[in-house]
Amino acid sequence: MEKIPVTRQNSEEIDRFLEGAASFADMMFGFLDGSNDSEENLRDFVDRDENPNDDEDAIQVEQNKIFWEAQEQLLQVKATLYRTTSLESRIRQATKEALRELDVVGVQCACRRPVAGGCRNCFQRELSIRLQNIGFNCYIRKSKWRRSSEIPSGEHTYLEVLDKSNGKKGEVRVVIELNFRAQFEMARANEDYNKLIARLPELLVGKAERLKALIKILCGAAKKCMKEKKMHLAPWRKHKYMQAKWLGTYERTTPALLPVGYSDRPQKPKASMLTFDLQENLPGFHYTAVEVV
Repeated sequence: MEKIPVTRQNSEEIDRFLEGAASFADMMFGFLDGSNDSEENLRDFVDRDENPNDDEDAIQVEQNKIFWEAQEQLLQVKATLYRTTSLESRIRQATKEALRELDVVGVQCACRRPVAGGCRNCFQRELSIRLQNIGFNCYIRKSKWRRSSEIPSGEHTYLEVLDKSNGKKGEVRVVIELNFRAQFEMARANEDYNKLIARLPELLVGKAERLKALIKILCGAAKKCMKEKKMHLAPWRKHKYMQAKWLGTYERTTPALLPVGYSDRPQKPKASMLTFDLQENLPGFHYTAVEVV
């Protein structure tokens, strides 16, 4: 067998190997003997071997924390909720006052199948009429979108006010959504997402540009939430679907005030005393049939 010459470098490598082997042997024998120091060293050695991803997990937790803090800042600063124009403020105040009135007087449902307390469509109609009466060009807007490879088809109704007082800048579109927060709530969301959604108003009154920014932030947060929980994001939670609700194709209608007591429900036939069978109920009563023209 050919002998390998022992050089200084090889000698140092052999010494390091023997020292490492001796240290491990001492640690093992010490553990068997009940030495506390050796037990702690062995535990550290095993932990390092079995949990190599601890640092990666800590980094991921920190990144998630930074993300959710950034989303809260975006809601407060960039978009959104706390920056408003005088037009938006006036429409919001008028809407709140109209809602208080409707809460007192109630809404008469004029649908074919009436709902106790009024349905959403009739409620929006009454609110739109009240805003029209105080000078706002308020419309009921119904958006519709077709099914695609990414999202299902659907439709959504809400209110909008068109303001043309800006002159050369053109008309300003202000969206009124009565159930804005509910549109983004998710049953299986994590704590960070729920905390973000809790900052949203239930009544949203904002320009289309402001709403567009909000949708982008909230849909990004929903996607992140589902990724953290290792769950699939539902297609009706996606950015494209939410945009279609308020920023897609639409039909615009102006509701007219209905007469008091009006209903388009089919009327039930009422019994007439002229056709009431008196002879059956009063056998002793005799009468002459009269033809009613």
